[in-house]
Amino acid sequence: MSKIPALPELLQRLVAAPSVSSEHPAHDMGNLSVVHLLAEWLEALGFAVEILPLPGRTDKANLIATLGRGPGGLVLAGHTDTVPFDAQGWASEPFDLAERDGAYYGLGICDMKGFIGMAVEAAAAFAEQDLAQPLILLATADEESGMDGARALVAAGKPKARHAVIGEPTGLRPVRLHKGILMDSLHIHGHAGHSSRPDLGANAIRGMHQVLGALVAHDAGFAHRCGGHGFAIDHPTMNLGCIEGGDSANRIPAHCRLDVDLRFGPGEDMQALRTAMREAAAAGLSEVGCRFEAQTLFDGIPAFETAAEAAIVRACEQLTGHSAEAVDFATEGPFLNRLGMDTVILGPGDITVAHQPDEHLPLDRIKPTQKLLRELIARFCLESG
Repeated sequence: MSKIPALPELLQRLVAAPSVSSEHPAHDMGNLSVVHLLAEWLEALGFAVEILPLPGRTDKANLIATLGRGPGGLVLAGHTDTVPFDAQGWASEPFDLAERDGAYYGLGICDMKGFIGMAVEAAAAFAEQDLAQPLILLATADEESGMDGARALVAAGKPKARHAVIGEPTGLRPVRLHKGILMDSLHIHGHAGHSSRPDLGANAIRGMHQVLGALVAHDAGFAHRCGGHGFAIDHPTMNLGCIEGGDSANRIPAHCRLDVDLRFGPGEDMQALRTAMREAAAAGLSEVGCRFEAQTLFDGIPAFETAAEAAIVRACEQLTGHSAEAVDFATEGPFLNRLGMDTVILGPGDITVAHQPDEHLPLDRIKPTQKLLRELIARFCLESG
């Protein structure tokens, strides 16, 4: 254990390493500072470390660190990036780990640098042992923006293992299902003109009004498609998240844009859902002179489901005392499952404090997480088969 810093320093250094990812270039930054920290610590423990730059990016990379050899084994996975932040909303410096009120505060400590640090610490306890199955620590890039790190792993066909735990914030309750997500940007193109002669223009906002009505009706139709998976809302849902159009009250607007988020459960065809939504929007546009256009805002990820009888699911249920659940937020789980692993989402943080000021991790979650990780490693890496 002396080969790496104690857990508080591990967490402090991870939080202090900025790694914001965003679709907006003004906020986006690389993750190499986090990756190099992890590489330094894991190499000191005897892991074989591979750093895989993302295609077309010199400042972003995935890390795969492997202890032991052979097929099978366990992956402990976490994304290295955080969401952007508003410093004015924080009671302490976001990049400085602070302890108060029975919790650690810092950007990413809940989602999900806290889990990554604890995974490194747990791995250290097995560094000198002869593993029957490999232990793999996986740190990914860009989960918060486009899942580009996970997509790159699938393209590369690595890592290979039988079982995986992704430490997203679930309050130490195992999750084996979550919804998929796609995002589209819907555009109405009209024709500008003077507001005194609406007959000479084509009002894109009026056109969007009709599209909105069609989308609301389309969304209402989802209520009859319950999937029986146990989600809080057990059918597809549509969020009309952002709208923008026009530039002046006395000018006919030539353009209006609507950004839409659609979530769906296992068994739903992602492309069919996207096509049906676009067709419903286009059919709702009857404003004369306006043109409809749909653009992909986020390609999307499929819904996630690991079989209830999978060994990793049963082990996590037994060790936590909780039955595996379904959640509505998305993770890199579908990508690890595509790589051939049975994956569980299970971490110490709470999703209710992620992506907002004063993100924190309760101190009383640390010891149970340490115990859980060590028991999982012992079960899936020390035992053969």
